[in-house]
Amino acid sequence: MDWRSLDEQYIVSTYKRLPIAIAKGEGNYLYDTNGKSYLDLFTGLAVNVLGHSHPRVLRALHEQGDLFLHISNVFLNQPAIRLAQRLVENTIAGKVFFTNSGAEATESAIKLIHKWTKTDGAGREGIVVLRNSFHGRTLGAVRLTRQAHVYQDFPQPAFPVYELDAEDTEGLRAICREAKPAAVLMEPVLGSGGVVPLTESFLREVETICREEGMLFAMDEIQTGMGRTGKLFAYQHAGVTPDLILFAKGVGGGLPLGGVIAGTKLMNQFKPGDHGTTFAPSPLSAALGNAVMDELLDPDFSSSVAEVIEYLWSGLEDLRSRLPEQLQALRGKGMMVGIPLSVTPEEASRLQSNLLEEGILVDVTQKTIVRLLPPLTLTKEDVDHFLAVFARQLKTSSPAQEA
Repeated sequence: MDWRSLDEQYIVSTYKRLPIAIAKGEGNYLYDTNGKSYLDLFTGLAVNVLGHSHPRVLRALHEQGDLFLHISNVFLNQPAIRLAQRLVENTIAGKVFFTNSGAEATESAIKLIHKWTKTDGAGREGIVVLRNSFHGRTLGAVRLTRQAHVYQDFPQPAFPVYELDAEDTEGLRAICREAKPAAVLMEPVLGSGGVVPLTESFLREVETICREEGMLFAMDEIQTGMGRTGKLFAYQHAGVTPDLILFAKGVGGGLPLGGVIAGTKLMNQFKPGDHGTTFAPSPLSAALGNAVMDELLDPDFSSSVAEVIEYLWSGLEDLRSRLPEQLQALRGKGMMVGIPLSVTPEEASRLQSNLLEEGILVDVTQKTIVRLLPPLTLTKEDVDHFLAVFARQLKTSSPAQEA
């Protein structure tokens, strides 16, 4: 079966696909239709935080599947109520609004912030976001996404957006002197923007400015959440308290699920009829979300993840010391790694293809940055396997020539 030709014939080409058709996933590996295995350091773009076919997730899938798959939001949804309670109890006081995706979470955040300006934030309007950030592709979300190739010339909603450089607190104060934005929305680690972590001091200073100015402080944890950086949500490393948390990707155990955790300032802004969705929260997705939470909140699992994170970064640092021309920097947090390469975009793409040939799946973002989003179930043996193959491939690549 020529899956590539059929894909090109019948599916709209919004993604450049890797040339393999996946037949199954098991543990930290994917298997193509020819039976070849691949160490999955891509995880469906940070979705499969527990790898593939995790026993807890499969058990929840079968148990909930035997009951019902969809009931509509006019009924009480027990798996969703339990998941919302656990999310709130492990983050900030508030309430959860569930969505089907990260982009929908961003749309919900925009509407919540706007409604807040009509009640407690009178005179304030618009949202501050970071340059090169990514918050989604729907029209409201793309208005906040600060990457030209993403927002292009699509129609844009009229609310103000203020662009700020990462770590520029003086720039934020200048925006506040010239305008009255309603909120600051940031990814704790700029994912699509190159895996750039914000410093904890910057997050704390932004929170302080938000409190002084009467703005909302919002964290986009769609990619960084669900244990990705070593804590349930990345903002927790800095000890700050957001008013709004956006989440998605890893929360649904592989099924579509997202949402916002609205703090006390926002949790009662939505009234019946103000917002909604047919499918979210899917009882099945919520049941899988509870299975994910079971694992993430297990102290033994958290300890194991922390140990492998340390092992991974130690191995990467050792590799960088041995190959300084190819690896000039490493950045990221936890199981979210950005490896800027001293190569051309064409060479980075070729490296990705070569790794694919050797059974390693990685992403490339910003054209020359290898992005690793491993499952939290990654083992030290997996790390050793990746580093050995990666080192071998790097040695065959040459640094980009000076212009």
